[in-house]
Amino acid sequence: MSVPVENSNERNQALVEEVLAAYPAKAAKRRAKHLGSYEQGESDCGVKSNARSIPGVMTIRGCAYAGSKGVVWGPIKDMVHISHGPVGCGQYSWAARRNYYIGTTGVDTFVTMQFTSDFQEKDIVFGGDKKLARIMDEIQELFPLNHGITVQSECPIGLIGDDIEAVSKAKSKEYDGKTIVPVRCEGFRGVSQSLGHHIANDSIRDWVFDKLDPEKSALQSTPYDVAIIGDYNIGGDAWSSRILLEEMGLRVVAQWSGDGSLAELEATPKAKLNVLHCYRSMNYISRHMEEKYGIPWVEYNFFGPTKIAESLREIASHFDDRIKEGAERVIAKYQPLMQAVVDKYRPRLEGKKVMLFVGGLRPRHVIGAYEDLGMEVIGTGYEFGHNDDYQRTTHYVKDGTLIYDDVTGYEFEKFVDALQPDLVASGIKEKYVFQKMGFPFRQMHSWDYSGPYHGYDGFAIFARDMDMAINNPVWSMTTAPWQAA
Repeated sequence: MSVPVENSNERNQALVEEVLAAYPAKAAKRRAKHLGSYEQGESDCGVKSNARSIPGVMTIRGCAYAGSKGVVWGPIKDMVHISHGPVGCGQYSWAARRNYYIGTTGVDTFVTMQFTSDFQEKDIVFGGDKKLARIMDEIQELFPLNHGITVQSECPIGLIGDDIEAVSKAKSKEYDGKTIVPVRCEGFRGVSQSLGHHIANDSIRDWVFDKLDPEKSALQSTPYDVAIIGDYNIGGDAWSSRILLEEMGLRVVAQWSGDGSLAELEATPKAKLNVLHCYRSMNYISRHMEEKYGIPWVEYNFFGPTKIAESLREIASHFDDRIKEGAERVIAKYQPLMQAVVDKYRPRLEGKKVMLFVGGLRPRHVIGAYEDLGMEVIGTGYEFGHNDDYQRTTHYVKDGTLIYDDVTGYEFEKFVDALQPDLVASGIKEKYVFQKMGFPFRQMHSWDYSGPYHGYDGFAIFARDMDMAINNPVWSMTTAPWQAA
């Protein structure tokens, strides 16, 4: 594919039109709304988002079950999460993300274990409520140290009308008030996994917060209590973030939900500030806590030293001079270390171009880390972003950045082939496609089995990994099959 080079926006528009020409007219008209180019000064990225995908066109958005079980609830370590339905969904989501946690698996922590009701045809015909009740009894017998149970509904549960709420209430009463949370996250709900985040947030509101007895809380509050919201501790991210917050003088009373526990969820309404990392998955519960408990929330970005310093100062602005001084002390402590990282890797990465396509907040948050290394993001997009995600993205991208929402496999391959980035940073489904095309690749959902990438410690690992991908000599020794022919 060859696209005439004028200015970046004109180039991008021509590229989009060339890609859309391969579709039938109706499909092209619909997909055109999801592809565009950011123009400086615009209040959004000019693309449509959070709309149903076109049937027959590949999408990587996931489902509501994935958003609830795989993202929000699954990393809560001391609760058992039942994949209620056929075995496939639970098997596919089993241990799929690197949500690190502290504990003894199978004794007091259960993140990497799969619990499924394994629906069969007779369960579809006669219903699965009795089977669900038996499973909860087995869990109580086999894993007595669990602190609660969630029921993560798969598609058939909503279709046949099982009453998981009634079963959960009955069993909670039978088990002396144990927290049992029914989650109506059937995969067919919504247009992506995003609705699953929202449903999971609402289930925490309804089945954890609304049942709290403030008089029984064991947490003794301090003026410096904060909760980390929307960090799933992939590769240890939440730990590297927590280090910085505690070094500046704050007390982290909860992590949501990587390495998190039910007790931490219950303690969060006593926090003085919620610090929100993944806006897309946890803004709902943050807004609820602000409205009901008066807890303010602030977004933060711990990718790269520039954004880390900005975020530490923003968080500190919600507290007194002691915390503000602590933030400056932390920034000053790590600045020489970060400068050494930049001095080592920037000469090797300066001017390298990157194209992103990820979920959550990474399509915008990681841009600053790349820029700290002298790299340029020339294309970015979300798998399941909403309009407010793209509005926030305008604060990170430059004029002429190619924007693509829910990009198809065909579109992404054509965009990469035309723009020839030095690195593609996306998910596992794209990894081997682009490596076979001869492009260096980093898997940015789970850090390609590396990490952490958050915090000052994480930036050193991030810089090393990007250099290792881009400057690996293997790329000069391989030729894609179609090029060889």
